[in-house]
Amino acid sequence: MNFIGIIPARYASTRFPAKPLALLGGKPVIQRVYEQVVDLLDETVVATDDERIYDTVKGFGGKVVMTGTHHKSGTDRCYEAYTLMGRQFDVVVNIQGDEPFIHPQQIAAVKACFDDEQTQIATLVKPFTVRDGFAALENVNSPKVVVNNRMQALYFSRSIIPYQRNRDRNSWLEGHTYYKHIGLYAYRSSVLREITALPQSSLEMAESLEQLRWLQNGYTIKVGVSDRETIGIDTPADLEAAERFLRENMKP
Repeated sequence: MNFIGIIPARYASTRFPAKPLALLGGKPVIQRVYEQVVDLLDETVVATDDERIYDTVKGFGGKVVMTGTHHKSGTDRCYEAYTLMGRQFDVVVNIQGDEPFIHPQQIAAVKACFDDEQTQIATLVKPFTVRDGFAALENVNSPKVVVNNRMQALYFSRSIIPYQRNRDRNSWLEGHTYYKHIGLYAYRSSVLREITALPQSSLEMAESLEQLRWLQNGYTIKVGVSDRETIGIDTPADLEAAERFLRENMKP
């Protein structure tokens, strides 16, 4: 199978405008992301709607395509970028443009989901640990996932699922393995075409989680497990934390 990685990157962000161009260790964030994954996939391309990002990617030697400004999600932008490539790939990997420390193991785990020929869509989870504490588990900005015995997603929620009725909540992490969703997706190219044509669903609108649209319409989502924590950059404060992480753990 062949895999293309597409990195959606837009300039306008409510909490952090121009985030892809912010410098991290002397390089734009988007360059950090690109360099982390470019050797792990058969093709890698940035998908943007902004000329400044386009020129920056071109400037560091990356591949980039210009997409429309109308997209409501990274998935939609990925599909347009895929159609613009003019080449067929078996699987499209949607890589968050604000996670410069994405790990090779995470890419390998999501690719391995497609060893199962029944896989339509794949994503990753990380088990919560007792050390994470209950506050991390109940954080609504950290969606939880429940899976079946075939490691397919049953549901995603900002609430804690499952609810342990007969156990004190302070010991929930000891009594059950909870999974934190990691926002890395991969889709068979034919499935990507189909899901981008779907209207928003009631579950998606209730939880503000795009993947619920796919489940509600009968698609299956295979779940890979990673023990790696992601470090996303949503705010200038996150960028400062990423700078510290870079100095302490990685070469510039």
